[in-house]
This record gives sequence, structure tokens and C-alpha cells, in this order.
Amino acid sequence: MGGGVTSTQTPTERSAARIETGPGVAVRFEGVVKRFGDVVAVDGVDLEVREGEFFSMLGPSGSGKTTCLRLIAGFEAPTEGRVFLDGRDVTDLAPYERDVNTVFQDYALFPHMTVEENVEYGLKVKKVPKAERHRRVVEALEMVRLADLGDRKPSQLSGGQRQRVALARALVNRPKVLLLDEPLGALDLKLRQAMQIELKQIQQAVGLTFIYVTHDQEEALTMSDRLAVFNHGKVEQVGTPAEVYERPATAFVAGFVGTSNVLEGEVAERIAGSPAPFTIRPEKIHLAELDAPVRPDECTATGHVREVVYIGALTKYIVSLDGGGELVVFQQNLTTSSMEALQVRGRPVRLVWNRGNNRPVERAQGSEGSEDPEEGDA
Repeated sequence: MGGGVTSTQTPTERSAARIETGPGVAVRFEGVVKRFGDVVAVDGVDLEVREGEFFSMLGPSGSGKTTCLRLIAGFEAPTEGRVFLDGRDVTDLAPYERDVNTVFQDYALFPHMTVEENVEYGLKVKKVPKAERHRRVVEALEMVRLADLGDRKPSQLSGGQRQRVALARALVNRPKVLLLDEPLGALDLKLRQAMQIELKQIQQAVGLTFIYVTHDQEEALTMSDRLAVFNHGKVEQVGTPAEVYERPATAFVAGFVGTSNVLEGEVAERIAGSPAPFTIRPEKIHLAELDAPVRPDECTATGHVREVVYIGALTKYIVSLDGGGELVVFQQNLTTSSMEALQVRGRPVRLVWNRGNNRPVERAQGSEGSEDPEEGDA
């Protein structure tokens, strides 16, 4: 599990202490480091999650996001730094002493219990009076739209229904913060997309802070009020989905959150007049004829279409540039048929886009996460 941090305060003194974290801060990381032997899984993270927001931790496998979730839950102790919940230092508190609940991908439901019994279980452990338990269980099941399925066993439910039971079981405890560790990962695509919208609606209805771990960019963009992009144990960027997508801070963020073209060096200088790296999203680029006019506020490049991928609503063009380099272009198929799109393969083209859509970026450490023995494929 790794060593804890040293302090002159006792755990009791520290748990009673509160710090000023700013208005409405639900979770705060202060210089958090987590090592597993020689592997640095979390590397000096400073982070604030606001009260009542849907906050996603997004990153590839081994990027540190799941370890951060476990640090909030108390399943791991930081090697360095402090963790605060609602202004309270909980770094040395056990999981049961923290006002959080966790929903896992595997649901962790008791197969021999009914839906109602599963949801009620935590309240029975806490010795909540029977009448109060019943009222809160009914309330939680109504919240996740399972009010009529309380007498069923988990084996009689669909994957989406089982996930909602797990969510109700967590919500019934009324935690300050709900932690969700890739809860939709086992569902098929259509159900996962439907559950994304449903989860967001539930979060808005209950007003709790949701902290959601995922490697799925679309999932994070769909549900989040804000998100943090993790890479090699560090946070590369925090912002709203629009901020992170439209204004990526690093080349890693640009490439990981959606598809992006990152240009630098000679190619960047030839196109934009500077060798400094910048990114341009594929949907911002237009295919044009070679002799198409170019305005002063536009960037342009010529090349030939190396590959065409027809994806129904849009077509992906991979263009090899004259003089070196390559750009990916997305175009909506508003009036283009698959045959027309595929016929462009091999043709010379001019690419044109608004210069204002170029986003300068910093070079990141790389596109792969560090090996994190506690994360597996998370």
C-alpha cells in the first residue's frame, strides 16, 4: 500500500482541523504524491473539485486517475501531501470515517439479496431505524427509476438496471461525495450512452458532488461540468469540456481528448510561420480545389488524399502534405454519398482553415501513462 506521510499532529487532531479551501470546495489535493515501490503513480497533484459538480478524471490506463480516486476514498494513503474533504483533512482517516461512497464497474451486489435488501444493507449496518430505512430505500429506488423492481434479485436484472441498483445503494447513504470508478465500462455502447445521460440527470437532481473516473473521452465530455486530464501521474489540464476540447493546453490533451493534428518544426513554420507546436482539430479544416483562393486570415497547405474512411455521418480524410507532414480532416456528409467520398482518394487537394483555430500547445511527456500497479486497465 505504500507508506503514509509524517506529521506532528495526531490523526484525531488532524481530522478535526479544517482549512480554508475556498467557497464550495468538496475535495482538495495538496501536493499529493503516491509511490508504489519505485513507481510514481501520482506525481505532485494539486486539485480542487467544487461542491455539487460532476467532475471527471480522464486519462489512459496507468495515468494515475484511479489511484487518485482511491486516495479520496481512503483505500490508499498518499506518500506525500494532504487530502481534504469539505475543508477537513482526511489524509489519515479510514474509509469508513470519510463521508464518501464508491460505485464500482462490477456493481458488487449481493446475489442472494433482493434489490431492496441490497440498497438497504448499508443502512442496516449503520443501525438506521427500520421506518427510516424503508423511506430512504423507496426514495433511492424512485430516484434511479427502479421503484417497481425492489423484490427482484440481481440475476433478474439487465446490466443497466444492476448499475442503477449500485448507484441507489450508494446514494441512500447520502454521502457528501460520490466516487464512480468506470461504472459503465461493462455495458454495451448504446446502453452506455443512454446511462451517461441518465447519470448526469440523477446527479443534477440530487445535487451531490460526483467524481467520475474514465478513459473514455466521449463519456467525460458528455457528462462533466469540469474534467481533469491525467498523464504520467500528473494533471495536464483542468477545465470545462469545451475549454479542454477547444483550447487544449498540451499536445497530449489535444491528441487524447478527441482527434487532433499537432504540427511543429518545419511543417508548422511552413504553414503558420513559426516552428512552435500548435494543434488544429480535423473538423476545422476544409478540402478545397488546388486553385481555391486563400484569405489572409486563413492557413493553407497542399497535398494529396492518401486515405479515405467513410463513417456514415462524416468522412475522415488523411492527407499527405507536399513537403512533408500529414493532416487528418473530418467533413460532414451533408450531401456527400459514400461513393463520392471514396472517389477523392489519391486526388491533389488544398486544405484551408481559419488561422484563429490554431491552438498553441506545450509538448507533453508522451501519450502513454506510467505503469501503475494499482490501476490495471483503468
